[in-house]
Amino acid sequence: MPSDRVFVTGASGFIGSHVAAAFARAGYRVRALAHEKCRVGDACRVGSLEPTNASGVGSPRGVGSLEPTKPHPIEWVDGDVCRAGELVRSLADCRYLVHCAALYSFAPMDRARLREVNVAGTARLLEAARIAGIERAVVTSSSATVGPSRQGRPADETCNAVHWPASAYHHSKVEQERVAIAARVPVVLVLPTAPVGPGDHKPTPTGRIVLDFACGRMPARPSGGGLNVVSVEDVAAAHVAALERGRPKERYIAGGENVSFDALWELLAAVTGRPVPPWRVPHTIALAAAYADEIRCRLQPHAVPVVPLEGVQLSREYMYADSAKAERELGYRAGSVRDALARAVAWYRAHGYIAA
Repeated sequence: MPSDRVFVTGASGFIGSHVAAAFARAGYRVRALAHEKCRVGDACRVGSLEPTNASGVGSPRGVGSLEPTKPHPIEWVDGDVCRAGELVRSLADCRYLVHCAALYSFAPMDRARLREVNVAGTARLLEAARIAGIERAVVTSSSATVGPSRQGRPADETCNAVHWPASAYHHSKVEQERVAIAARVPVVLVLPTAPVGPGDHKPTPTGRIVLDFACGRMPARPSGGGLNVVSVEDVAAAHVAALERGRPKERYIAGGENVSFDALWELLAAVTGRPVPPWRVPHTIALAAAYADEIRCRLQPHAVPVVPLEGVQLSREYMYADSAKAERELGYRAGSVRDALARAVAWYRAHGYIAA
């Protein structure tokens, strides 16, 4: 219930900063774990308690206890989920755990570490939570665990992407779900789709699309495919609702709108004022460029992919998802994707990512 203390991991990240703010807005006392020291940086300001135009955070909307209350300040602690034993003391006087921390990377050098952080780190953290007496946990998973659309129908929680040979990250999230469900703490899983909104400072792959388009660095568009895009504020609201209403060992997709890449480009053109790229890159050319980039990254161990092979391989899929279960059981309602894209662009402009 509100006023109880919740321990939030990954609170200096994109989703985690919004999740921490959403719990504070709902009246919970928040103890936030930041792997990197982030007290006054952009990620923390995005998760601040400033009013927002987003539907969900700071307004009831029938989701959880998001009726605005006087928020508690967020208490920050440093730590690492891979050394979860060191967190038992910080967890001990918390009632709930919300685990948002994860490693997201397409770099070949990070593939082994993806499993260490996302799978083994989650298992260790949930065991530390059990030892500390945590009553209930919410784990941020990914809609990738339900896989792409099948026979033209959006995926839902009855679907399972058993194997993701094209993506080490997505495969790590499938394994993460397994260890979360097997944990000896009641766990509810939230599966965000592709979140967009203010504060995506690294940025995520979806945020990179928004930023590159807004900066005029998108000369061509994919030859097909699509995804489900959601406001990050709605994803945060779903975490509060999942803690309060979700059933243990159940998965809840937190999605927004299913849009083809062509439709996404039209939305981005509308909110940025830039034209849709006229050239459509054939998948074979994109794949050839991605393999060349993969070779470069393998020869230069610390290189970051410019054309991620995993991203290109997935770009032909229609990653459409259905949030009906979350709507039915959590009272979840998603807001406008166009508005979320506009908030993302406005934030990038305000913080100097996009030239005036």
